[in-house]
Amino acid sequence: MKTLIIFFTVIFITQFSFCQNTDSAQFYFNKGMEANEAMLYAVAANNFDKAIYFNSNFTEAYIENGKTDLAMRNVSKAYQNFSKAYELDPKNNEVISQFATLSFNYRQFKKAIELAKNCVNCENASRILGMSYYNLEDYGQAEKYLKDALSKNSQDAYATYTLAQTYLELEDGKSAIVQFQKAIELEPQSQWMYELGLVCYNQNDYKGALKYFEMAANKGYNKSNDFYENYGFAQLYSGDTVNGIKTLNIVLERKPNNKELINNMAYAMYDTKKYNEALDYFKKLLDINPKDATTMYMAGLTFQKLGQKEKGQKICDNAIELNPSLKMYRQKNELPAGL
Repeated sequence: MKTLIIFFTVIFITQFSFCQNTDSAQFYFNKGMEANEAMLYAVAANNFDKAIYFNSNFTEAYIENGKTDLAMRNVSKAYQNFSKAYELDPKNNEVISQFATLSFNYRQFKKAIELAKNCVNCENASRILGMSYYNLEDYGQAEKYLKDALSKNSQDAYATYTLAQTYLELEDGKSAIVQFQKAIELEPQSQWMYELGLVCYNQNDYKGALKYFEMAANKGYNKSNDFYENYGFAQLYSGDTVNGIKTLNIVLERKPNNKELINNMAYAMYDTKKYNEALDYFKKLLDINPKDATTMYMAGLTFQKLGQKEKGQKICDNAIELNPSLKMYRQKNELPAGL
């Protein structure tokens, strides 16, 4: 009999304690919600922490606490709260959506994909999947989900930009350009403009490249040596030789006797049939290294283009003596690859 009394007493105390803890948890949860409405996020978070202290399985408290953490940009704590909420309620779409986004932000792309695929009717699922697959270099899947995400929200600039990058990886330059153009219309970032200029350049659309390089510069893009070099060559290949040389000389002043740049300028002049200018740059290279057989060979070809065939032929013969492998370019009527 005594044992039964003790047993029921323990049950009563346990139930009483549970009810008391549940009431306390609800009390602090309600205070947290009130503070949240008043945008007192630190106060709200403190109350949600107390609610969780009294009831460690209070899913709603973890969710609201996580939202509050996000409002305060406390991403680490938000991740912990949504992780626990997901553990308690793995079918809650709101929890899955938030946890998937946080997993993506923490670069846990496989986890983000797993979560997003389990999120029924979540608006951001396709976006998370597309971005995650892009970062995992699965570009076929990235294209599929990014296109789906943009069909639901065509104003998403970053998803549009990522789709542009995806098309570059899929070697579809034309589609990449279309998406880059859409991205900078939505969000005119100078970095994106410059990248679009590079894409146009690689598609041999030099006037398009100039357009976007200039847009980037006007938007504040840093005019580094790389910028001036790409801009200068776009000018050259679009036919603006005078300004192209001026632009590239800015880089040469900063990097005197840079053989790679001088070599590229020489070939650009040769390709655009500016043979006098090309010869000047080939001569500069030979001043730096008189035994550079490839440059000597190109100088010989340039003399021939200028009508001095005998002189040019002799220089080409001397170059072949220095480097017999150059003979194959004469046989195939091709240009050597440069430096």
